[in-house]
Amino acid sequence: MKDTTPLDQGWNLHHDGELLPAAVPGCVHTDLLAAGRIPDPYLDANELEVAWIGRRDWTYSLDLPAHGSAHERTDLVFDGLDTVATVTLGDTVLGATRNMHRRYRFDATGLGGPLTVRFTSAYTEAERVRGIVGERPNEYPEPFQYIRKMASSFGWDWGPTLPTAGIWKSVRYEHWSTARIADVRPLVTVDGATGRVEVHLTVERTAGGAGRPLTARATVAGAEAETVFDGDSAVLVLEAADVERWWPRGYGDQARYELAVTLADGEHRLDAWQRRIGFRTVELHRTPDATGTPFTLAVNGEPLFVRGANWIPDDTLITRVTPARYRTRLLQAVDANVDLIRVWGGGIYEQDAFYDLCDELGLLVWQDFPFACAAYPEEQPLRGEIEAEARDNVVRLMPHPSLVLWNGNNENQWGFRDWGWEEKLDGDSWGEGYYLGLLPRIVAELDPTRPYSAGSPWSGSWDHHPNDVDHGTHHSWDVWNRQDYAEYRATVPRFVAEFGWQAPPAHATLRRALPHETLAADSPGMLHHQKAHDGNGKLRRGLERHFDVPDDFDRWHYLTQLIQARAIATGIEHWRSHWPHCAGTIVWQLNDCWPVSSWAAVDGDGRRKPLHHELRRLYADRLLTLQPADRDGAPRTALVNQSAEPWTTTLRLRRLDTTGRQLAEHAEEITVPPRTVHQLPLPDGMLTDQEASKEYLVADADGLRAVHFPVADKEFAYPRPEFDLDVTAAGDGAVDIRITARTLLRDLLLQPDRLHADATADRGLTTLLPGEHVDIRVHGADTPSAEQVRQAVFCVEPS
Repeated sequence: MKDTTPLDQGWNLHHDGELLPAAVPGCVHTDLLAAGRIPDPYLDANELEVAWIGRRDWTYSLDLPAHGSAHERTDLVFDGLDTVATVTLGDTVLGATRNMHRRYRFDATGLGGPLTVRFTSAYTEAERVRGIVGERPNEYPEPFQYIRKMASSFGWDWGPTLPTAGIWKSVRYEHWSTARIADVRPLVTVDGATGRVEVHLTVERTAGGAGRPLTARATVAGAEAETVFDGDSAVLVLEAADVERWWPRGYGDQARYELAVTLADGEHRLDAWQRRIGFRTVELHRTPDATGTPFTLAVNGEPLFVRGANWIPDDTLITRVTPARYRTRLLQAVDANVDLIRVWGGGIYEQDAFYDLCDELGLLVWQDFPFACAAYPEEQPLRGEIEAEARDNVVRLMPHPSLVLWNGNNENQWGFRDWGWEEKLDGDSWGEGYYLGLLPRIVAELDPTRPYSAGSPWSGSWDHHPNDVDHGTHHSWDVWNRQDYAEYRATVPRFVAEFGWQAPPAHATLRRALPHETLAADSPGMLHHQKAHDGNGKLRRGLERHFDVPDDFDRWHYLTQLIQARAIATGIEHWRSHWPHCAGTIVWQLNDCWPVSSWAAVDGDGRRKPLHHELRRLYADRLLTLQPADRDGAPRTALVNQSAEPWTTTLRLRRLDTTGRQLAEHAEEITVPPRTVHQLPLPDGMLTDQEASKEYLVADADGLRAVHFPVADKEFAYPRPEFDLDVTAAGDGAVDIRITARTLLRDLLLQPDRLHADATADRGLTTLLPGEHVDIRVHGADTPSAEQVRQAVFCVEPS
């Protein structure tokens, strides 16, 4: 049987003539930080103080005793090297690497001595390749498209510029004889209750094992298959009866089965491979209809309105993202009622633990190939690396039932058409051959059970603009960049794969990241932790359309977070009300990689912004919303029922004035069938334009509430907010806080981290009518006084 020797301990980093302890997996920045040689690059403006690290070459070394294996072959295996490295064992150069997205295996049979990995600066390699292939345009002033490395490590409009180097995944010796399993590709399908697995097995043989008959066996869900073969590949077919299907969360259970493959020489077992798989079908409906080209995912024949979130690397220093951290972040996605995670193309193919958790939690995965916001040369030395990387990762990830879509790139066809690339390129290659040729060919060859899309956004062909709202996927960025969030209602795309609105992180996150300054919207640290072009200007313009811009930082902080939540709510409520024409939204973005003002729902310290709580409401199976009509501006009511059961409810509509006095009321019983949307016009007398600044509309159904204010907040005659507080210890470190409204309280928010940095609350934004109350449970804040709570409570106030 194959033997494995981990080599993750005892490494050193060479730094200015001394040896520093090095963590593997790890990187230069984390090793220097652990040794006290650099400040934390995430605090203040320290990012600038460590910029020199990315420009230097680095060496890692490990003293290895002779391995002394009795096997015919010893391989040195690296699951990930970041990025340009030369690997030497003793006096023998084993090989060189140029791609952090690939696994590497070197023949180390009979060799011994110190193991050395010498990393060349990513900038040096990128500039070398650029000299070979020529200049290509991109949207950020860094050469990330010339090297197969996490693009966002060079900085993004939400991330720091920290291109690092290191052994970023595990390393080990593998000792084996005769043959080993090189790859297993399980093609998993299901018909009724019968699951079918077509196992494509590839082996590598030693010279002594060449031509030798080998036995491959596979088992899953009680089914078995066996074959004897003398070549380098074999196919085993298993058919398992009475299997349960794997479903996305909210649609059913996540049944999984152990698929085991063994390789033997007679009765002597040589190697084994095992994964958990799930039986399910996935389709992407793209047949043109009367209004354009849909983009509708269907799992097990069930068309979905996707409730998604975009995922970026959870830390720019990615080796700090542990399985436990993946679980925390993905559970936050589940808590927000997200059912699909899009792994964005400027990051990485995530680690195995990420996809295992998505399988477990029922989170669908849309996987971008790592190309984003740049023209990518199609010449060597990049083309060969890209093909090898794609083949490696398609095979690695295809056992996961959560993976439902391969996507060629992020925004590159759009960039070619609209961002001036075509003129700058003047006929040079830019990646189209990857997205429309190489990558779909690899997916069709290796993983034909899943759909492939050439890009996001992408209309499906050059017959339509790449970002056409009527065809395929759409990215909605004009609203954040130039318009009021109400403009989300101007179009109904077939699928919204990106849209978002910025806000600062939680107050406690800012206090930790900027410990040395008085916080202000334009203080030096706040500006450094705002990476978007004119980001603060866009925040201000978005705010001043609705509110007078306050001088007080705490008020500015609350209002910008409120505008973020309202903006996303405006888009999702509108687009969900147009199901099935619109088949999904993927909000930009779930998470952050450091403390920064950004579009994220969860900030860089893992704290939930108000947007996270709002997503829980917006992505719930049942949603109640008041929507302005497309033409005359009068609201309509939409009840969205994405559950599997009919929704029978009493809808109550009220027109109220600022004192809470009821001016009109209407109630009716409504039944909304499963997976449908019910829309109805407002009855007569429910709205009036005569007192638009003093009247508003409230809809209630089964504990759900929607409100409609006919004018901007700064034009509405809000009363001065008044409320009563009651604070009660609830046991287990929890506190129950009851807030009772004496006036209209619009978008009431308790910021728990103002009570204690580690405190969390179970509710976000809430609108209360006079006399109503809300109960908020807070964990991690001991028992604050009523005055402390009052200082942490915000709501909309009169101008």
